[in-house]
Amino acid sequence: MASVDYSAVPIKEKTLHQPPLQEVADVLSRGLKSTFSTVEVSVADTPDLTQSPYYLTSPGLTGNAKLLELGGPPYLLPLVQRDKLYDLALLAKHLKQDPAFVAGAGAGPWPHIGVNCEGIINLSINNGTIDQGTRIVSIEPVGAPKGKGLYLQRRLPNNETRTALLGNYLLSEGKPGKVIKVVAKKRIGESNFITAIRETLKNHYGDKIVGLGGTFLLRAGKVKFHVMPDFSATPLCTDSDVDTWLHYFEMKAPITHVGTLVTGDFGLDLRVQHFHGFSAHGDGGHYHYDTTPGDVEYEGYFALAGSIVRVDAPTNTHAVGRD
Repeated sequence: MASVDYSAVPIKEKTLHQPPLQEVADVLSRGLKSTFSTVEVSVADTPDLTQSPYYLTSPGLTGNAKLLELGGPPYLLPLVQRDKLYDLALLAKHLKQDPAFVAGAGAGPWPHIGVNCEGIINLSINNGTIDQGTRIVSIEPVGAPKGKGLYLQRRLPNNETRTALLGNYLLSEGKPGKVIKVVAKKRIGESNFITAIRETLKNHYGDKIVGLGGTFLLRAGKVKFHVMPDFSATPLCTDSDVDTWLHYFEMKAPITHVGTLVTGDFGLDLRVQHFHGFSAHGDGGHYHYDTTPGDVEYEGYFALAGSIVRVDAPTNTHAVGRD
């Protein structure tokens, strides 16, 4: 199937508030202490993110950093709109960004394997050359070999650069540079790692909308993930319908997550946070929260985005499926 023509869909860009990195680090250092017993936040250089245990396709996160929001849950729910396919390489070209690093959480390219799937997007472009590190996670069909489990993780080939339906991505040049480093251990509050960061920033900056994109590593502990099965043949009209449809798993460290968070909406019908994870041992999917608060250890690296680019927002929207 052909992907969306970017010249034919609405694309809006809004400037984000960009406070000094050290200020953001100080805000998070204070605010996260109500959620984690150990908190260390600093302005730091990223490690080489192409190396173990991160396995990203660019060494860093910075360089003209923006957040991308493609489509949205209304293209998936209550019934799927199969024409909503987005070619990320063509989008980077449309936005005139090369080198480009695209990383985050979205729906995978279902035509590639014939069924719906989660996308853990991890794609670099340099002088038009694709390095595709994206993993997709799908539910195996009935009758899968015993012992394989209910889910399967695959890596996309370099010639498959599509995503589908919805996505929340960091777009940057993938350069090494200064970012916000967040280390948090032993959860003592109710919020998950990303929600705690977003709510801390929201409480401090109020109507000044701040956006972060990047990666976090689950170094220790376990997390609750979901993986979407194939598209539902019956309408999913409520969060309860969606909850019944999804498949949930407890998965173990180490897991690399990619995604975005933003503290406001701009009236653009945004998904304010969304992270997916993958691992060398096969665990992957949509991050909800850790299930071992006493043992959990997070290590995150986040770029401060200068703007958010809203691509092909649904005309008719709803609030279902935003968790």
